[in-house]
Amino acid sequence: MTKSKNTSTIGQQAEDLALSFLKKQGLKLVTRNYSSRFGEIDLIMQDKEHVVFVEVRFRSSSDFGGAISSVDSRKQSKLIKCALQYISTEQTTLGFRFDVVAISPTTTQHEIQWITNAFDEF
Repeated sequence: MTKSKNTSTIGQQAEDLALSFLKKQGLKLVTRNYSSRFGEIDLIMQDKEHVVFVEVRFRSSSDFGGAISSVDSRKQSKLIKCALQYISTEQTTLGFRFDVVAISPTTTQHEIQWITNAFDEF
């Protein structure tokens, strides 16, 4: 990912990296870019007995706290509301959790941090 690319292209590439990484960890894709009136969930995955709502964050530098710290309480609230909308339309007996995949560039590759149960649900 280079600085010359626009934000949506960089975001798409970050989601592609996160999706590939999570699949290698054994998760299965349910849907991508789920939207509701509350916002968007980047990836919805299944990890054994859980539906996993994944927020993907890319930051080109760690200034202002980096990718992980950008999932603040306001963002968490929007994700929870969006997830509740998804849950209300789907019939499942699986549990739910929220994960964050934070991607930061390094000199040779992208560093990926996967935080499971990143914040409390409901």
